[in-house]
Amino acid sequence: MGKLLKNSWALFAGYFVLMIAHGFQGNLLGVRSVIEEFNFLATGAMMSGYFVGYFAGANSIPKLVGKVGHIRVFAAFASMASLSILIHAVFVDPIVWTLCRILTGFCLVSIFIVMESWLNDRANNRTRGQLLSIYMFITLIGLSLGTLLLNFSSPEKYEPFILISLLLSFALIPILLTKRKAPKFKKLGHIDIKGLYKTSPLGSVSMFCTGLIHSALFSLGAVYAASMNFTIFEISLLLFLVTVSGGIFQWPIGYFSDKNDRRIVIIICTFFAAVFCILAIFASGTSLENMYLATNIGVNKIMFYIYVALYSGMAIPLFTLNLAYVNDYIAKEKFVAAGGGMQIIFGMGAMMGPFICSLLMNKYGSNGFFIHLLFFHFIIGVFGLYRITRRTYEDNPESTFTPLPRNITQLGMELDPTTGADISNTENK
Repeated sequence: MGKLLKNSWALFAGYFVLMIAHGFQGNLLGVRSVIEEFNFLATGAMMSGYFVGYFAGANSIPKLVGKVGHIRVFAAFASMASLSILIHAVFVDPIVWTLCRILTGFCLVSIFIVMESWLNDRANNRTRGQLLSIYMFITLIGLSLGTLLLNFSSPEKYEPFILISLLLSFALIPILLTKRKAPKFKKLGHIDIKGLYKTSPLGSVSMFCTGLIHSALFSLGAVYAASMNFTIFEISLLLFLVTVSGGIFQWPIGYFSDKNDRRIVIIICTFFAAVFCILAIFASGTSLENMYLATNIGVNKIMFYIYVALYSGMAIPLFTLNLAYVNDYIAKEKFVAAGGGMQIIFGMGAMMGPFICSLLMNKYGSNGFFIHLLFFHFIIGVFGLYRITRRTYEDNPESTFTPLPRNITQLGMELDPTTGADISNTENK
């Protein structure tokens, strides 16, 4: 492990700083959009922009990396991401911010692809599981710390935007100073969506709905809290709990899914998530004023935090549960390709999630946020119950649940030792 960290410290250091900036940026924009009185539709469109850029880049950047190299791509897009956040501070306009979010999504997925490609080059079949665990841990800690930086300065000021730009620029330094040569980039493949649906209707439908859920949760969670008059500290605490709880719950849920029918686990998780959505709505009170009366502030808020944290613990593992369930029905050598196809399905949902959620918030008020989450969890659960009646469960001993960060790309999936990807031919690890 010591040698592994020594050989990869630059990658992990740069990525850690990047995750802090990433966790800070999205939530800062959500809070600031409420302060600037952007309507929910404009905010939803702006937040959807990130996922449009992300999944556009996921399909085009590998070709660019192959042409100009890892370091140039990393440096160029990290610089563009740093510039993008500064534009937000100068031009406070929903259209400009939407365009910038598209650019940010494109830039960050480019960086993730470079990072994960490099990690694959550093790994072999004995160490890649360890690298993936470190990758997951750094992602969780970085995003969590990023949410707490909301307390750094008032969202109305320039300082938070400048800090994010500095963090993105600083993330460049360890990578650009590395002595290791950049790896050769290999062509990525994926299984087509139609084929994936035939292989696993539940996995495909659930992954699409999960994209709709996760994108709304992480894009509009801060918007919801700000619209409910949470203080900056309360918003940061809420988002911190969402991030940490979602990461921690992956391990016990994953273990349980490996021992039981994975469909049952998906259904249980999504229905429990729906229940916690309902409880969160009740805890929020029937009006903004009721939630913040001095007589019940100590009860309702605490319970609200608990319900949201438990919700996240049930909802976040769905991404990896869906991947594992699809893998139950395909050969091991197709795990990575199937993962690429599943990410396309996830991305289709993610691009629409914030905008659809904003439509509901615009119609039903702030709690439209939870109505959105509740609705798509209900779809997953009902469709899961239907599929149980149509197909017997097939246990694939080669398919296991491995906790994964939600921003992982297809290249990152190859770090999972259970995928069957051959990365044992690397040298000088």
